[in-house]
Amino acid sequence: MEVLDLKKMIKFHPDRISREMLADAPEMRIALMCLNEGQKLEPHKAPLRLLMYVVEGKGTFTVGDERIEADEKTCIMCEPMVSHGFNADRGSKLVVMAVVTPVE
Repeated sequence: MEVLDLKKMIKFHPDRISREMLADAPEMRIALMCLNEGQKLEPHKAPLRLLMYVVEGKGTFTVGDERIEADEKTCIMCEPMVSHGFNADRGSKLVVMAVVTPVE
């Protein structure tokens, strides 16, 4: 068993999104992404199931044609090959934990 203290893992870069891989196994990958205000992850598609969890802050998420304003403790799910991304555009930094699992 491994216990991760996410608060200690949060770090920001002024010129790019900070990405920290928390787990990288074939059955599940977990990444912690930290965005300064104004930074964004452009919408993209992946052949994986995705869960995006807002650890800290607030932002706007894109899932398919939907735009979702989300803040701390919001969980957004995305099916495989659906466009998704997020933007720290709501006046604060944004920390997102992304969990991806393969499609069987």
